[in-house]
Amino acid sequence: MGFRARISGVAMIVSLIAGAAFPALAGDEPAPVETALSIRLAHGRLDHVAEVGRVPIRDVETAEPLGFMGYVAYRVPSSEPRPLIFVWNGGPGANSATLHFEVAGPRRGEGDHLVDNAETWLTSADLVFVDPIGTGFSRPTSKAAADEFYGTVGDVASVAEFVRAWLLLHDAQDRPVFLAGESWGAGRAASVGYRLITQGVPIKGLILISGGTGLNTVRLPAETAAALHVADLAPITLFHGKLPAELGATPEAARAAADRWARTTYAPALARRAELSDAERDAVIGQLSRFTGVPVDQIDRASLTFTPRQHLRGLLQDQGKILNIFDMRLTESPRNGFTKAIDRYLRRTLNYVTDLAYVGLEDVQVGYAPYDRFPASVGARWNYATLENPSPEAVQAAIGEAVRRGGGPPRIGPALPAAEEALALSPTLKILVTSGRYDSLASCAADAALEQSLPAPLQVAMTFRCYEGGHMFYRDAASRLQFSTDIANFVR
Repeated sequence: MGFRARISGVAMIVSLIAGAAFPALAGDEPAPVETALSIRLAHGRLDHVAEVGRVPIRDVETAEPLGFMGYVAYRVPSSEPRPLIFVWNGGPGANSATLHFEVAGPRRGEGDHLVDNAETWLTSADLVFVDPIGTGFSRPTSKAAADEFYGTVGDVASVAEFVRAWLLLHDAQDRPVFLAGESWGAGRAASVGYRLITQGVPIKGLILISGGTGLNTVRLPAETAAALHVADLAPITLFHGKLPAELGATPEAARAAADRWARTTYAPALARRAELSDAERDAVIGQLSRFTGVPVDQIDRASLTFTPRQHLRGLLQDQGKILNIFDMRLTESPRNGFTKAIDRYLRRTLNYVTDLAYVGLEDVQVGYAPYDRFPASVGARWNYATLENPSPEAVQAAIGEAVRRGGGPPRIGPALPAAEEALALSPTLKILVTSGRYDSLASCAADAALEQSLPAPLQVAMTFRCYEGGHMFYRDAASRLQFSTDIANFVR
């Protein structure tokens, strides 16, 4: 079980060559590199083995590699099969460094360096951090192949194939397998899980981080979800000093007052908005503005709503500031100082010798590009369509609406099968849905209401958690600790 080669000697770095401990991958790619390491935790030392490599993603008919998908895996030597979590971020077009080096991996960024991570998931499961094609060290083998990978359908198919191939290459088909994805990667995890189950690869659980529920069936009326979101926004209004005192002096009080108003007044008004008198409409708009800080003139009188973009720009418009989309407590995007430490760790500590840049680690373009004609980013080239050959007009309309709202990616075509469809095929599947309270792309209040309204099979399968923090809620130390505890309980 687990990795196919073992090395001893803590902190000893060994570069394995093809034909040694690892069989060659049909001449396509050098063998992975293993390193024995150790970190110190509160309860003692955690010895583990790191492995860095790339797996070919092959054409199903010719077996020709169309791309090489990179990964960093960690194993704790054990006589018993340990749970195995495949982990990725989202974007689309993001590498796995955020989850890897901010919450889940054995080393965590702090300041400008990496430290032993007391909350690492490695105490509970072996880990494989996956970089989809076009991110990290992962690359397509041709420009034509890139177009296949840089789209929703090809992305799900390629990541599913990576998991299937990695399990085979590591003789790990019998391990309890979990899939964890953040943001866009949460939807990817749900759809990859479904695809693998249809291919006979058993999946034990899905961990959906700051990326929705993975449910395609609408279980909560749109009016209810929109109304309850006010309970998420009222504490933000309070945080920035814009909430009237009578609506709450603490986050809990503001949340409770907004929740009461949303349920008793706002949701019923949305349900009958076409019938409201001008006076009723004015009253709803006025109170909505007081709870959320969005100016009255920016709230649509017909729909009695505003877009996410209007909220982010409207609350502090008198100060010329815009709320951060990932953490509404902030007005600037925080930057970490440990990107260079990550690069050194991959190349020196883990001894992965390559001239490839680790794409997405820093905002800089390097490599051979005459006249500096670098390709556009993966995200900028992404094909969001889930059906073949959508009309250009439909694509542009969907993208335009997504930009106008500022609340998530465009939808072009039907949703891919995801969590609910996976559960129908595998009734023992467990699903953990996590969100940050201050993430503009999430609604803890709506999630709580949804959890209560789910049919029995989904209620049994799904666990919802809301943490203090933003999209990357684990940047708050207390939330990171609680999240890692919840992960440990989930994989057990």
